[in-house]
Amino acid sequence: MEMNEYNYRAGDIVYVIYRNPHTGDVANVQQAAVVKDPEQPGDLALFLYETYFPLDSDIAVYASEGEAERAYHDAFGGGVESEGELW
Repeated sequence: MEMNEYNYRAGDIVYVIYRNPHTGDVANVQQAAVVKDPEQPGDLALFLYETYFPLDSDIAVYASEGEAERAYHDAFGGGVESEGELW
């Protein structure tokens, strides 16, 4: 189940597909934390690689690593790879 209905709370651990900004065809499933957005009081953000990302419908967020990996395989059809930007 994709978690884009905003039913998470600060402290939740979720999984995203993260695309390498330097190599567009390299992506991986990565664990991220849901946190209070330091720039938008009252909003939530994803914290990943020491960076805050907006928690919005542009980012596919998954409740489990298995769900994220299945989505990755559906989208990319291969093994989970390196690091980069959120997909």
